[in-house]
Amino acid sequence: MSTLRITDVNKVYQSDGKHVHALSHFNLELRPHEFVAIIGPSGCGKSTLLKIVAGLDSQYEGEVAIDDRKISKPGIDRGFIFQEHRLMPWLTVEKNIAADLSLRDPKVRKKVDDAIALVKLQGFEKAFPKQLSGGMAQRVAIARALIRDPKVLLLDEPFGALDAFTRNHMQEALLDIWRTNRTTMLLVTHDIDEAIFLADRIIVMKARPGEIKEIIPIELSHPRTRVSSSFLEYRKQVLQALNEFDHAEQSYSI
Repeated sequence: MSTLRITDVNKVYQSDGKHVHALSHFNLELRPHEFVAIIGPSGCGKSTLLKIVAGLDSQYEGEVAIDDRKISKPGIDRGFIFQEHRLMPWLTVEKNIAADLSLRDPKVRKKVDDAIALVKLQGFEKAFPKQLSGGMAQRVAIARALIRDPKVLLLDEPFGALDAFTRNHMQEALLDIWRTNRTTMLLVTHDIDEAIFLADRIIVMKARPGEIKEIIPIELSHPRTRVSSSFLEYRKQVLQALNEFDHAEQSYSI
């Protein structure tokens, strides 16, 4: 059984009067509770794919379905985490997480409290975004995405704007959340180590038009050590796939 199924997706759009073939015959299935990372050259359609899955882009050929229900528009069965946290600066942490739900509702109050505990932000419920670090703000964004119990969490380079130390810390935090919540996750990243550290499978994409070049299962138990021989072997395998693209080694964080 698949939680998310992407079937023969093709995407063409116009840019400066030219047709751009962003995705070509893209097929992928995510199993329940699976963590999948997508990596590939800039402009290969990774973020476009996430927008299609999120229901933010309906102008494509093919089919995307969650639990065999075709996606045609945004829905609460999908959460989306962007590179920027996109919090409302005039709302507190708890109100940002609740969004359009009322904290006066006991059920909402409990879900917000549980989400705050899940992302380890107890004590910051009344804080405003300007009082938070970048990593803390992204934790709020993750809690906001999880509050409606999505089937799939979509992450578009969520830690790309953070410094290396905070990024590593947030990767560990996301892994803890995934273990606890068991939400199916689809991550787009340029960070090879991040993909290996988090994912059950890494999808390596070809340059435009975007399609799958290679699928690399990561058969390492958690917690994973970035300097282990097995981890380094996976890094070499991913790099070998990516380095077939011109200057790929200059485009990826290792």
